[in-house]
Amino acid sequence: MNRQQFLRTAIGAAAATVLPRSAHAAGAYDFWFTRLRYDSGDWDVDARMPSNVITSLIDYTTLRVDPKERVVALADPKMLTAPFCYLAGHKLVEFSPAERRNFEHYVRNGGFVLVDDCNHDIDGLFAKSFERQMASIFGAAALKKLPNTHPIYRRFFKFDGPPPTALELNGWGDDLVHDYLKGIAVNGRLGLLYSNKDYGCEWDYDWRNKRFLAVDNTRFAVNIVLYALTA
Repeated sequence: MNRQQFLRTAIGAAAATVLPRSAHAAGAYDFWFTRLRYDSGDWDVDARMPSNVITSLIDYTTLRVDPKERVVALADPKMLTAPFCYLAGHKLVEFSPAERRNFEHYVRNGGFVLVDDCNHDIDGLFAKSFERQMASIFGAAALKKLPNTHPIYRRFFKFDGPPPTALELNGWGDDLVHDYLKGIAVNGRLGLLYSNKDYGCEWDYDWRNKRFLAVDNTRFAVNIVLYALTA
């Protein structure tokens, strides 16, 4: 199943089973932000981040965007209907059998997951345990560095590679500015984007403060979502 087929199936299923009554009348959303809840770690991080991403999608694109974040258990089959999922945390990632099954099915069959390490390092508990999970599910060589020429950096706004975060530039985490993101591709399609840069924290602020930014730091989130919806 390619991305377009997945999205048609997912949006059709969501319109039938997941969306509220008001959305049935208006038609299915093109995008809704789905945060994955998993049992092993602290999934409920950076609470204001989704609203800033949603606001940017409304400001910059013509997508029909659900204005509210949805939280869905990774073990719940409803997550399979989401056009985009977000998974983050600081602590252990150790999927239950149901979580593992849904994660693998989703990525292999056209879904897209943004995974963000809130520790912004490569040696912390989240990074090590999540990467072990990916090696176990998809194989040891599946998670690869993305080249800075990857289409995700050109999908809407233009970037020379992954934009740095203030956390990296201030020397927090592992004191490195990571000049790469990683991903897992299935049949040439990126189904998982993995960041050690802590974008969630970078984008976690009161939306009214965006007007004080010299450059909107959520622009890369727009690229990620549009890539997820169209690649």
